Amino acid sequence: MEKDAKVAVTECREPRRERIRTTPHTPGRREVNDAAAGPRRADEPWARSHVECEWMTKRADVSGGSEFLRQADRCRAMGSPFVASVLEAVDRQLSRAPISAAMIGDWEGDPAAAAIAMRFNGALNALARRGAPAALARLYNGDHNDFDGAIAEALSQEDAFIARWLGHPPQTNEVARAGAIVAALLTARARWNMPFELLDLGSSAGLNLNLSRYFYKLGAISVGDPNSAVRVEPQWRGPSPTIAPLEVVSARGVDLQPLDASNPEHRERLLSFAWADQRDRYRRLDAALRIAAAHPPCVDQGDAATWLAQHLETPQPEGRGRAITHTMFLQYLSDQDRRRIDETIARAGAKASDKRPLLRIGFEWTADRDRVELRMTQWPTGLTSVLAVCHPYGDWLEWQTTH
Repeated sequence: MEKDAKVAVTECREPRRERIRTTPHTPGRREVNDAAAGPRRADEPWARSHVECEWMTKRADVSGGSEFLRQADRCRAMGSPFVASVLEAVDRQLSRAPISAAMIGDWEGDPAAAAIAMRFNGALNALARRGAPAALARLYNGDHNDFDGAIAEALSQEDAFIARWLGHPPQTNEVARAGAIVAALLTARARWNMPFELLDLGSSAGLNLNLSRYFYKLGAISVGDPNSAVRVEPQWRGPSPTIAPLEVVSARGVDLQPLDASNPEHRERLLSFAWADQRDRYRRLDAALRIAAAHPPCVDQGDAATWLAQHLETPQPEGRGRAITHTMFLQYLSDQDRRRIDETIARAGAKASDKRPLLRIGFEWTADRDRVELRMTQWPTGLTSVLAVCHPYGDWLEWQTTH
């Protein structure tokens, strides 16, 4: 039997910057969410099993072959045959884009970790959405299946455009991951009967700061706004989370390059990083962007470690919890910045109490990239629990029976 929990949220409205700041194509700190989600084509209800998601379990070894072909296999396993075919054609036609090819050939660091293939895919999707080159737009509209012809023309004509896109890490703000964060907040609410404020790291456009404005079906329970256009309903494995109110009294985030949902250029950037044959993700992202335009999330531009230290200096009022959240964020940080964040949170945790609890909720790869886990550390105890094993984009969650 489904149950409903109440929702509360306070709103923050502040002016936002109107331009995207670009960064060079060398790896480094990226307060952004990682690879893409999806829009506009296939109707098939793709099933995602553990076996199908084995592509995501190891860091790619790019020394023995093309990262485009490797990522194509992964996309196909994820139920995106269209994107897989695009990347395979890119691999065959890359020489037609000499600027981009040289940029990739000279890449410093791991191209897989930098999501080179997803950057390239985002550039092509952006071109198709603009309607030029025409053959590429028709390919994305499903009017023909000449992948090599359309991709070759696009690479020849738009090499400089593609190279500019390669300078940006993917930003997708995958809204489905909010389901995992909400499940963790419900678990914490069952422990402490109080509302929470959120501090989010790597917020991008801040779509998940609006998580209280969405609807969720998490196993046998439902929570959130039943009238919301954003509906997060992951395949659920294991017991349901505890039913509890979802009450967020404030939500604020930080990103090195925050995007603004009210800016058409920024919206288009997020939509272009979506996968072009997964309609549900596209619709969910589009709906979340509309909500964010009407209810602007508070995202500060800055370095996450410094920002977090500043915001943890002042304790929250008694009777209010504080939750630090991050989803697919740590992989973009240097070891030094990860240590700074860990140490900052540990110091704040040492000052926490049952009247002012502190949570750290992370939706991240394990250190060996073996799987994605939803982890929660709670203070004053400092106890860390693995709440769930997750699909990287939140398509399914396997809730753990003991925490």
